[in-house]
Amino acid sequence: MSPADDDTTVRAAGCVLWRPAPSTASPGLELCLVHRPKYDDWSHPKGKLKPGEAPLAGALREVAEETGYAAEPGAELPTVRYLANGRPKEVRYWAAAAGTGAFTPSDEVDRILWLPPEAARTRLTQPRDRALVDALLATCLPGAPGET
Repeated sequence: MSPADDDTTVRAAGCVLWRPAPSTASPGLELCLVHRPKYDDWSHPKGKLKPGEAPLAGALREVAEETGYAAEPGAELPTVRYLANGRPKEVRYWAAAAGTGAFTPSDEVDRILWLPPEAARTRLTQPRDRALVDALLATCLPGAPGET
């Protein structure tokens, strides 16, 4: 039986949220990372799905709740599977372009950072999240210059 078939698997979804870099001096893109004070970690915006919620809808909801930004979904990225508190967890991810919005700190997420891909890769707490940066850069991002 795969983790997706196991009813004890925690299902979650999120996005690797990006935007064009605002400075013409440093062309490229920036990724949004969220800081969760409960875990004192930096990660991509994500969260548990509500019962019956479609994964993409949940991913976009979590981005809005955690970052304050609307998101335009793009390519689906690799699904990440790991153990969390002894239970299997499966997180589906999408590339998503940031739309309008503004961040407001909360108990769940107290800070966000917009960083170039290399800086984001370094800042991410979990190695499994770093692979998602590479997956995002391997996709075709409309309007974003190619990154290596």
